[in-house]
Amino acid sequence: MENYSKNNKKRVRAFPLILLLFVLLITLILIDSNFRIVTTEYELYFSNLPDSFDGFRIVVLADVHDTEFGRDNERLISRVRDADPDIIVIAGDLLNAYFNRRPIEKQLERAIPLINGLTPIAPVFFVTGNHENSEVIGDPDALLTMLEESGVNVLRNEFTKLTSDDKTIILVGIDTSRGAEGFRWPSTLVKEIYRAESDVFLMILEHRNDILPFYSDLGVDLILSGHAHGGIIRLPFTDGVIGPDRDFLPTFTSGVYTMDDTKMLVSRGLGATAIWPRFLNNPHIAVAVLRSEEDIT
Repeated sequence: MENYSKNNKKRVRAFPLILLLFVLLITLILIDSNFRIVTTEYELYFSNLPDSFDGFRIVVLADVHDTEFGRDNERLISRVRDADPDIIVIAGDLLNAYFNRRPIEKQLERAIPLINGLTPIAPVFFVTGNHENSEVIGDPDALLTMLEESGVNVLRNEFTKLTSDDKTIILVGIDTSRGAEGFRWPSTLVKEIYRAESDVFLMILEHRNDILPFYSDLGVDLILSGHAHGGIIRLPFTDGVIGPDRDFLPTFTSGVYTMDDTKMLVSRGLGATAIWPRFLNNPHIAVAVLRSEEDIT
């Protein structure tokens, strides 16, 4: 009986230490999950990609949400520079319109150094996300004007041609807010492009992550997106725990998904807007490396 009492007392004394270590571990994981940027490269193979674009590198940034990584976002800018992109695409939600929202003017002040740091690295392309929706933040013109004056190519249901050695691929930017003047539905825009250039390699830049079946039906080659924040909490054997609509165990939240001949690359994003923080889900820079043929060796 005496030995049992001593062992029981040892367990009681050990419990606060175990609890403290557990809390410390969770705290360290949370700090890492919300502040340490992770860069992931994805080699994407296409049979119809022009050879001159083999190795073409696209940095995908999404869901910054008014987050700052170092003074004037110097850590984020440095990581993008290290990725050596040919172009940089921002898949919406540069601003934060919901939880912990700061005045839009203050958000723009924080965004300017980031944009000014990105544009000297490579051409930058931007599409709006749901946080830039005019119904949420009011008139988005202040943001779009700032971006354009800083040298960013703002695509509002428009496309641009990228050229290498006289070969062309097309990047289409979809305006999530549907607020662009002369708005055209994405299906209409894509069909117009294919009627003009039937065999062109076509990429879509759009904020939403639930669009693979739609663009696969249209024959698009590559989709670049964000929106899902990687499911916010990432646990083993899941594609994230919480979806953009607060749905449980979502899909299309991180990495590459394929349907027929269409590939979609989803960035886990950089910031957060939910009450709960990111967990086991570091701020994410996705890098698409385009390949003109698959190496089967």
